[in-house]
Amino acid sequence: MSDSPTRRYYSAASSILSTIMDTQADNIRRASEACAAAILGDRLVHLFGSGHSRIPVEEVFPRYGSFPGFHPIVELSLTFHNAVVGANGQRQAMFIENVPGLAARILRNFSLSADDVMLVFSNSGTNVVPVEMAQEAGRIGMTTIAVTSEPSAAVAREDDPTRAILADVCDIVIDTGVPPGDAVVWVDDLDTPVSPVSSIGGCFVANALKAEVAQILTEAGKPPSVLTSSVHVGRERSAELFEETYDDYRRRVRVLFDD
Repeated sequence: MSDSPTRRYYSAASSILSTIMDTQADNIRRASEACAAAILGDRLVHLFGSGHSRIPVEEVFPRYGSFPGFHPIVELSLTFHNAVVGANGQRQAMFIENVPGLAARILRNFSLSADDVMLVFSNSGTNVVPVEMAQEAGRIGMTTIAVTSEPSAAVAREDDPTRAILADVCDIVIDTGVPPGDAVVWVDDLDTPVSPVSSIGGCFVANALKAEVAQILTEAGKPPSVLTSSVHVGRERSAELFEETYDDYRRRVRVLFDD
């Protein structure tokens, strides 16, 4: 077990988390303050990710331990990978996430404000739609936050110095430090690595940021309604919190459809 694939993956994943803690705590705090300000002002933190970056988007909200104020934007054409091939296949999704102009079309559905925040997850930071999502939000005046891998972006910059990179167009950048290529485990007699770590880095940042925001809101005298398991608060209170949370979310997202 000393050098098993499991041990190698554990080592790589642990290193990613340690690096984030050692280098990104200040950026996570800055991002949390921006998000909390939007939520306290009854505006929204929009969450976006294409491809597998949908995972940390849904990690933020809605699930146990999460609360309203975050608005997940999940486009099925960019994230629905279950079919893999055929209709709604992976080839189409990977093509679509590099179509210029799609981000603007997505955001056209909502009534947005400069008081909102845009939080974009993208490990590589190079696909067109996530980059343009941040750019469009920036044009509106929103604070923009990237959760991305600077080492991966460095490779993209070497390949094409003119290419727009997510980290270059956002106000706050949280670097997960995920190595280029994402997969980290080399198996004997297999010439390609397996087991990516970007989801671990992205989900860690998502939950760390959520915890920081919850503390800021509570200290401001506006503790959030949190989706909470009955294990913590009992069945009756858990059910009440579910209704309170969804009602609060409905109230908050109403501003997105105001004319």
